[in-house]
This record gives sequence, structure tokens and C-alpha cells, in this order.
Amino acid sequence: MTPSLLLPFHGTMPRFAGPLIHAGPRSAVLGRATIGAGASLGEDCVVRADGQQVHIGDDVWLGRRATVHIVHDILPAIIGARVSVGANAIVHACTVGDDCVIEDDVTILDGAVIEPGVLIEAGSTVFPRKVLAAGSAYSGSPARPTRPLREGELAARAARLRASHASEPALPPDTTDLGAAVFIARTAQRSGRLAFAPGSSLFFSCVADAGTGSISIGENTNVQDNSVIRAGAGAVAIGANTTVGHNVRMNAATVGANALVGIGAVLGADTVIEDHVLLAAGATTEPGQVLGAGWLWGGRPAKPLSRLDDDKRAMMAQNILTYCDYSQTFRRLQLDAR
Repeated sequence: MTPSLLLPFHGTMPRFAGPLIHAGPRSAVLGRATIGAGASLGEDCVVRADGQQVHIGDDVWLGRRATVHIVHDILPAIIGARVSVGANAIVHACTVGDDCVIEDDVTILDGAVIEPGVLIEAGSTVFPRKVLAAGSAYSGSPARPTRPLREGELAARAARLRASHASEPALPPDTTDLGAAVFIARTAQRSGRLAFAPGSSLFFSCVADAGTGSISIGENTNVQDNSVIRAGAGAVAIGANTTVGHNVRMNAATVGANALVGIGAVLGADTVIEDHVLLAAGATTEPGQVLGAGWLWGGRPAKPLSRLDDDKRAMMAQNILTYCDYSQTFRRLQLDAR
């Protein structure tokens, strides 16, 4: 059994120590990834090792819409053996020890270290560079220890997570060629009235479903792996030079130019994010909330935390250059693989 999409990066193909137990529809493994024996990849799962390496141990289970990614040329992602990762969870440029359970909708951020035998409960966010000590359950945003694990609890939680096989209906295929300046990943789904400006991109296993409304993506804007955008009867408008991180969920909303919507963020209906806004990873917004320009926002619900400084603005601008380069590289690789 193989993933729906396998692509190299800089000439290196993913490597598997043994056959996969399962590979769901639209699952993708890309680049410098090494995956151990007996792994299982859920529907729309993405393992993306482009600018750095991903190492995944034996008997690892990745749920539906789980994403494993790195930080460009800086940090790898390392997952030990017998790890279970739930639906819509993100393991980003961090280290996860053996026998951990990462439940649904968890976000683990750059440089974090999860020691062996840790339970991270559903919906939690592990902040960058945090260390989660072995033998405890963690919960919240930021994730904090709540109690020592009971005997047999970790195995029971892992079994329960692995027994879940939730699926979601696929959109009708849309293979319209949007031109050489736009990248649409082969495992992404799109439907309805969509407008993609030159330089824009929709990465692996994303959903852009305009419903009876519309979705417009601005010039050089990238929507990262496993983000789900559903306009319903409304409109989604995302400005130019903006990054929408992995596993973001939004309905009808407006996102300005030169913004960054962080990994795992959830936007309430009719959210307005103005220009030059950084919404932190794992944040949420309330329906109709307006996020004012020039600020870092974070929390559940999001609140203004600080003015954007020059370093954050430079990071956001560099993201655009980096992802424009990735998008064109993967577009060529997809064409070559046909």
C-alpha cells in the first residue's frame, strides 16, 4: 500500500522501512522523509519533508488530516516509535518521543520536545521550545501538565484513537488548469467560484470549497497543507502576500494583505483580519471579530498581544518568498510525475 502522492524534493524520495498498514485517500509523503515499518497514514494525511528532514519510527499512526512538517533549512520533525497522532493534529518541526498519544486537533510547535510516554489531550497547543516531561497528561493552550498518567491509560487512549476511522465526503474533482503561475497540489480539493491570482498556491490536502459563494486568493498568497476553507453562501477573500498556515479552518471571512494566519487557527464566521496582522498558532476568533492592522493577536478568543516589530514583519515577508519557491518547485515535480 502506498500514499496517494509520493514526490521527491531536491532529488530525494521518501523512504519506507516496510509496507504501510494503511494509506488513506489523498495522503501525501514528500521529500526527505523516512518512515518506519508498520505505519498507518489517514485520509488527507501529509508528511512533508522539503527544507529539512522528517524521521518517523515504527508502528506510528497518523490520523485524518494530520500534518507533519519542518522549518525551512532549520528544524526537522522527529517522531519516535508507537506514536499515535489524532485527526487534524499538527506535528511541526519538533521532537516526539516513543509511545506518545497526541489527540485530535493538537498543535505542537517549533523546537518543542515531547518526552516518551506523554498524553496530549484534544485541542491543546504546545508552544515553541517547550519540554513536556514523560509520564504526564497535558492539556490546554499552552499545554500544561494536568496529572500523572494512570497505569494502562496511555495504551487505552492510543487504542481508542486508532479505532476512530472518521471520513468526510470528497468534493467533485476539479482539474481546471489555472496556469503556470498558480500551484494547486494534486491532493488538494477545490469547488465552485474560485479566483487564484498569479503566484498563489493551495498546498497538499487543502480544501477550497466555495459552496454557493466565492473564494478569492491574492497574488503570492499561500494556503498551507490541510487548511480547510468553506465559503458556504458567503465569501472568503484573502489578500496578497499572505500566508495561511497548516490546518487552518475558516468559513466566510476576510483576510488582508501581508498577513499570517498561524498553524491550527480557527476563524469564526465573518471574521475580518486586517492588513499586516499576525494571528498566532492555535488561536481562535469569534464570529464577526475584527483583528486590527499592525498587531500580533493570539489566544482563544484572540486578543491583541503586541505591535508587530520589524523582526516579525521580516519573517512574514520571508515566508512569502520561501513558499512561492516551494510552490513552483512542487508544481514542476507534479508535472514531471505524470
